[in-house]
Amino acid sequence: MKRKVISLLLCAAMVFTMAACGKTKKPSGSSGGASEGSVTLRVLGYSAQESSLNILRDQLTKAGFNVDLNTQPDYSSFKTVLDTGNWDVAMSGWTTVTGNPDYAARDVYASYGEYNAGGINDEKVDEIIDKAAEETPAEYQATYKELEDYVVTENVYTLPLFANKGIRAINNTVVDESTVRNPQSRSAVWENYSYVDPSQNETRTLMMTQTMNVLTSLDPIQANDGSINQLSSNINVRIVNLEDDDTVTSDGSLSLNHAIAEGNSDYYFILRDDVFFSRAENNHVVATDVRVGAEDVEFSLKRAADQNSVALHKTYNLHNHMKDVTIVDNLDELSTVLDSDTGKPILEVLSDGLPSGIQSLTTDKTQVDNANGVYQVVKVTTTTPFPQVLNYLAHQSAGILNKEAVTEMNSKFDVASYDATKDVCYGDSANIKAGNNHLWMSGPYALVGLDDYQVTFEKNPGYMAGTEYEPKITNTAIKFIKDASSATSSFRSGEIDILDTVATNDVATLEESDDYTVYVYTRHATTYCDFNMKDGNILSNIDLRKAVSYAVNQEDYISYNNELVGPLYSTFSTLIDTGNKHEFSLEKSAEHLKAYLETAGK
Repeated sequence: MKRKVISLLLCAAMVFTMAACGKTKKPSGSSGGASEGSVTLRVLGYSAQESSLNILRDQLTKAGFNVDLNTQPDYSSFKTVLDTGNWDVAMSGWTTVTGNPDYAARDVYASYGEYNAGGINDEKVDEIIDKAAEETPAEYQATYKELEDYVVTENVYTLPLFANKGIRAINNTVVDESTVRNPQSRSAVWENYSYVDPSQNETRTLMMTQTMNVLTSLDPIQANDGSINQLSSNINVRIVNLEDDDTVTSDGSLSLNHAIAEGNSDYYFILRDDVFFSRAENNHVVATDVRVGAEDVEFSLKRAADQNSVALHKTYNLHNHMKDVTIVDNLDELSTVLDSDTGKPILEVLSDGLPSGIQSLTTDKTQVDNANGVYQVVKVTTTTPFPQVLNYLAHQSAGILNKEAVTEMNSKFDVASYDATKDVCYGDSANIKAGNNHLWMSGPYALVGLDDYQVTFEKNPGYMAGTEYEPKITNTAIKFIKDASSATSSFRSGEIDILDTVATNDVATLEESDDYTVYVYTRHATTYCDFNMKDGNILSNIDLRKAVSYAVNQEDYISYNNELVGPLYSTFSTLIDTGNKHEFSLEKSAEHLKAYLETAGK
């Protein structure tokens, strides 16, 4: 039996206690606490959350609520009901895949947040989030505590349940353990994987899984969910990446170096010249020999920062801090502007470790020649000082697309009058599934096939060839398996090589075999509940929200999951240690429920 526990927390105080796996325990709690005439809560979730939903139902029932549990078969169905508003409490999940707290706060708690499902609409929340965005990590610790105190403690706008660990399993007789990375935020780094027998790298397909079988969109700015994050991250390169500990790096990205100018509003990136687009024909990768250049970066990032650049823009809130994206053609600018950290000229910082010194800059990607000193430099300017913009540029939504391919596809309709029943956008997954693979891909892998059962990829032959970042395995595939137990069975049968998400109750079983390595590592993933506060819903009442909150005992979830999940207070709890802890009290729950009933005249 092998387990590798990876401790990558930013602060020792944030480490959740890991205990030996034992028998699964169900939460203690009566199912008969509800009384006639009490409040009925419509609780929404989907099948993958069934165990947690059952715990929540039992806890609320014990506290005196009637619970109408609505468990949808998959996330897509759950999202449909969520959008209708026919619910009171919805079990949600949030994973911070950018490594910064702004992402975990803005999209969930801001009035305009894309994942603010409960209808939080509070100017003070927006103000605190914006204040923290302009601060350095040393400064924003206190500001995010202020935000957490206001959102969760004072107003109970959301209900924290537990923080998830990342749990990945590999068949170590097949996959070389030394090539497995377990990043806190970044998606799995496919190009790093290799087989124990390297001779299989060109012939054997690496098999992985995911639960969601309906892909939202392969346009990076039109989707931001578990159906595409890992896929999009591996088919589109970005101008920076995240290290496994969430440090922003140029390593393995489209930039060779990056620098922040004094004032923290201008960001410079010098690009490498050995990344080329690939596309698919007849379910196989085709090299285009078209370089990924500054023109593509400028195009991709400007459309990410423009809310009206595409129909159904899902990631605008991540990129609206970018005021401009330009291609630098003047070396004098790089010589006179100083670096924020070192005080050195930007030119000196960008030149560090280059294959040859910077002799000239070009705005034409066909003229780039790094070996002879010809480079391209992109500058991103933010609306205000905003160092966390680098984290967003490492997100899949900042993936670099081919300007011509996207423009040609999306020019066939007007964004303002987009009709989903007939218009086909770049990245449309149904179009790709139908055999019309229109994608041009800049990342280490190309998506070459998609059906109801799996999605397949081939190595991009034009991705950093001959470097340490060139993909090692030629063929990879993700099999769609909705049920976690079924995925574990497929893994144990040898059908799957890497199980990216392991159910907590399957860990002990897998650890019994020496053929499997189970990695338990820090992953900024959380499970919490939204309260529906829209249009006068009953949970607009703070006493009722507090009654629900006090009814929840997080220890039940931790125990049920064999200590492989931890306590939670907000969606950024795993990033910022505020010291806040959720309080369970049936007595206080009853007091607030009584206060609500009296106010409501019941």
